[in-house]
This record gives sequence, structure tokens and C-alpha cells, in this order.
Amino acid sequence: MLDCSGCNSNVSDRDSIYNFNAELIERIDMVQAGEPIITHLLPGDPKQGYSLMQLITTSNICAHFMDHGGTAYVDIFSCKEFDIEEAKSVVSKYFEPAKMRVMYVIRHAD
Repeated sequence: MLDCSGCNSNVSDRDSIYNFNAELIERIDMVQAGEPIITHLLPGDPKQGYSLMQLITTSNICAHFMDHGGTAYVDIFSCKEFDIEEAKSVVSKYFEPAKMRVMYVIRHAD
């Protein structure tokens, strides 16, 4: 989970979010399952912005990008291991956050 603040205007650009998603999948070596859903939600609300939902064969990638304040929240949920540094690099490349908080959770079903 990456919580980012102070991001650039790409958080409000659907094409940038689409390209971010494609590069993220490639760089963390995941397999896309269908096309991403990228929808602008809550118009007129202070929390308005794009939400992204991408199924991957090992689970999903979800994100919300808030137009006001340049905030991005990216969750990569996968039972396949991936390089968190690659994920951070892609987020930084596209959204240039001033701050990024990373939470990495390893789940076990036992």
C-alpha cells in the first residue's frame, strides 16, 4: 500500500493513470486479467478523483487519485511476490509525490 501526497497533476489525468497501470504491471511482473476500470468518481466533492481497478491473475491493483490536494492511494494485492522498490519507482515516475508512506503486509491463511 502506497499513500502519496503532494503529487503532480497526473493524478487528474485518465491517460496518465492508464499508462501508469500498464507500466506498473510490467515492472512488477504481473499478468493483467482484462482491461482496467478507470472512472472519475464524486464530482463536486472535495474527495473527487479517478479510481482504478485492475484485475491481475494473482489478485488486483486498486488506486484512488484525488484531484484536490494531489493525493494518491495505491494498493497492490497479490499472492505472487513482487519488488516493492519497482512499484515505488513507477509511482514516483508518474505522480512525483512529495511524500510517500509505504505499508507492506505479508498475509498468511493459517
